[in-house]
Amino acid sequence: QLQLVESGGGLVQPGGSLRLSCAASEFTLAYYAIGWFRQAPGSERERVSCISTSGVGINYADSVKGRFTISRDNHTDTVYLQMNSLERGDAGIYYCAAPRAKDCSDTYYYWGQGTQVTVSS
Repeated sequence: QLQLVESGGGLVQPGGSLRLSCAASEFTLAYYAIGWFRQAPGSERERVSCISTSGVGINYADSVKGRFTISRDNHTDTVYLQMNSLERGDAGIYYCAAPRAKDCSDTYYYWGQGTQVTVSS
């Protein structure tokens, strides 16, 4: 079973940047679209971005457009989420997830454990 591992979270000041990484153990990410989700305390989980296996199909939540960039590197078998101009509202636990598909989907079957992003001065 595909197991996903996130890294790169941490504490950053408003306006700062972080880059999150999503990697897989035992299996390759190459056959899966990957989505990034976040959940703040007391809020529902929302999808932030998604990228298809080819890297051509990409989408973003309106709240992060122009600030976040998703990408994938087939050499390192990693999907990244570059987050710039971070706002307090971006704080939460960030998860990467994969559908059983090459394209972005509404249903995700495989989830990582999450990485915490805190935006505070």
